[in-house]
Amino acid sequence: MTISEIFNQFNQLKVLIVGDVMLDSYTWGKVERISPEAPVPVVNVLKREVRLGGAGNVVMNVQSLGAEAIICSVVGNDAYGNDLIKLLQEQGLSTEGIIQSETRITTVKERIIAGSQQIVRIDTETDSLINESENQLLSQKIKELAKEANVIIFEDYDKGVLSKSLIADIIDFANTYNIPTVVDPKKRNFLHYQQATLFKPNLKELREGLDISFDVKKSEELENAVSQLKNALQLKGAFITLSERGVYIDFNNEKKHFPAHVRKIADVSGAGDTVISIAACCVALNLSPELVAGLSNLGGGLVCESLGVVPIDKALLEKEAILHLEK
Repeated sequence: MTISEIFNQFNQLKVLIVGDVMLDSYTWGKVERISPEAPVPVVNVLKREVRLGGAGNVVMNVQSLGAEAIICSVVGNDAYGNDLIKLLQEQGLSTEGIIQSETRITTVKERIIAGSQQIVRIDTETDSLINESENQLLSQKIKELAKEANVIIFEDYDKGVLSKSLIADIIDFANTYNIPTVVDPKKRNFLHYQQATLFKPNLKELREGLDISFDVKKSEELENAVSQLKNALQLKGAFITLSERGVYIDFNNEKKHFPAHVRKIADVSGAGDTVISIAACCVALNLSPELVAGLSNLGGGLVCESLGVVPIDKALLEKEAILHLEK
């Protein structure tokens, strides 16, 4: 399959994203004086914007790749939750996997920015686990929507949507129906993703999750750490993002390290969301580990050239992939 054929195939995919969806709120302004009430800057607001955040950024990336993206999550039955549903609708995204809870609040990360400087971030959130009835409701919803899915992404931000029991239930369901599962983990549930298809921690998460230390500059030590991870979680594959050192994949009997492409880095936020989105679409198409890692590595680097959290530009990624990966 050529790169162009792969990118056309992305349009046929249905991708289910399960995890913590939230709102990213931005307030831009300028500072011209200090408050008379306290020694803090007074920000004169010029613009406000609300975007999908957390697992919502993965949804946006999957949609940018041309696939159908469906998010399954629990948010609050509050004004922010309503804003989140409205945002999904405005982007032409399905809201059928969203459950609004009477007992929870919607997570919001609010950034106040003056010029190019972030003055403060205000988080409205809870990280307690969803209750048992919400857990059951979410599980039913995921299974209902997953029957037609080509891949399931677990997008874990440690905000309580994903529990040990839900993870085990959905991976077991997915494996029964031969639906691949791709995981972007956080520390709390790190060891709970038993028997997932492809597990994508970054270097820090790998070290903390297994409570090990190793020298990433020594390929043998990295390889051993990843083998340890695969054995501990009985994974089919592991895909480690190494920041400026690129990525490493151990999947389907292939082990390969891809160095990072030299780029002008403007902002690394959101790069992991782009990487997991591309990797999941590649796994859904049953592509080689080399293409899974190569395309994901390219995409993660590309979004770092943009300021702020932005989804991948499919046309640009395809052009770069033809240049770097076409054989």
